[in-house]
Amino acid sequence: MSFAMIYRSFIIIFICAMACPLWAQEFVINQRNKQFSQSAITIKRGDSIKFTNSDSYYHNVYSLSEGNKFDLGSYPKGGSQSVKFETPGEVTAKCAIHPQMIITITVED
Repeated sequence: MSFAMIYRSFIIIFICAMACPLWAQEFVINQRNKQFSQSAITIKRGDSIKFTNSDSYYHNVYSLSEGNKFDLGSYPKGGSQSVKFETPGEVTAKCAIHPQMIITITVED
């Protein structure tokens, strides 16, 4: 194999790695006693958060933060919903049913 061929292969792999979040992670935030298990979390662009309901009543997590707007809908005890974060910045997520439930998500590039 020639040096030029190895170099081109390296460049292709490098470009793909930069464009594709190959190492994306999923974090779990539990909901119990009308609270999120954490008040703040820092993640990377491309990561996702799985919100798991351990309460005996429904939760509905949403965000109106620019670039990361979402509404996971209502889900019961034992249910979970995930959201992927693609835009760097600070995200404020809340429960539409329990307004005291607030979590700050910092999405880094």
